[in-house]
Amino acid sequence: MKKFVIGVDGGNTKTDYLLYDTEGNFIDGIRSGTCSHEVPSVGGFDGAYNIMKLRIEELLSHNHLSMDDISAGVFGLAGVDAPFQKKALEEVVKKIGFKKFVVVNDGFLGIKAASKTGTGVCSINGTGTVNVGIDEEGNWMQIGGIGYVAGDEGGGAYLARAAVRTAFDECFRFGPQSLITKDVFKMYGIDDKKDFSNAIVSKKIDSTFLIKSLFNRANQKDLPSIKILQDSGENMGKSIAGVIAEINIKEPIQIILAGSVWAKATNNEMLKKFKEVVITLTKKRCDFIVLNESPVMGAILWALE
Repeated sequence: MKKFVIGVDGGNTKTDYLLYDTEGNFIDGIRSGTCSHEVPSVGGFDGAYNIMKLRIEELLSHNHLSMDDISAGVFGLAGVDAPFQKKALEEVVKKIGFKKFVVVNDGFLGIKAASKTGTGVCSINGTGTVNVGIDEEGNWMQIGGIGYVAGDEGGGAYLARAAVRTAFDECFRFGPQSLITKDVFKMYGIDDKKDFSNAIVSKKIDSTFLIKSLFNRANQKDLPSIKILQDSGENMGKSIAGVIAEINIKEPIQIILAGSVWAKATNNEMLKKFKEVVITLTKKRCDFIVLNESPVMGAILWALE
């Protein structure tokens, strides 16, 4: 009787669900909104269960299958940053009906998707940031994913906030002039700094617009925009170097760069600083690989293993 595997990549913005047969053939896939228990609108672990159960049932019913037809599942989920979170989400997956499965932070999927050896490290730079690694002995390490205290100064949410902060500093705190201020005003729909505070409190940040603006302004040699990108690259570099220092990965180390910000960057200041910091701190040979494919393929490969 034919069997199947399911791979799930659940980020803070979107979730990919893929269905393959155990011979490695694509069957079906669904992309939907976030299932992260950390996003308020999801509703915690119960909400994550409801969303994932609904989408997986949809995937199965489209193909006239049931959970009895599933051999294994791999779930790479944002918010698997502490043991209690991992345990709670493992209970969620078990409740959905999986018997053989793995639940990990979504960062680990990038390693499985792109590393030539199945080992290495992955820097996620999407809505948020996290840094993870797997060595040849099967040791895992994760740094970040829990906020400012862990140096999570990367990802689209951080970059957008930094752009607004730069504009605010220019307007009110003797900060340097920056071209990004014009873009922040445009995003908020204002043309006078007297309306700035009201806009910050009452309007949502358009992160996609501001990230594109940062790269564009950096290409125009705007120094404050360049500094934001360099600072972000430095902090992510320190975290990845920290991961490498904690486990035993053979050289050359596969460093996978995954997430929409890494994949869609149109200026190299952030990446250049990231590479410089990693090589300086680790003193190891490294191969840097930007993952342009969806990391959910790492979940499928892992499930097939």
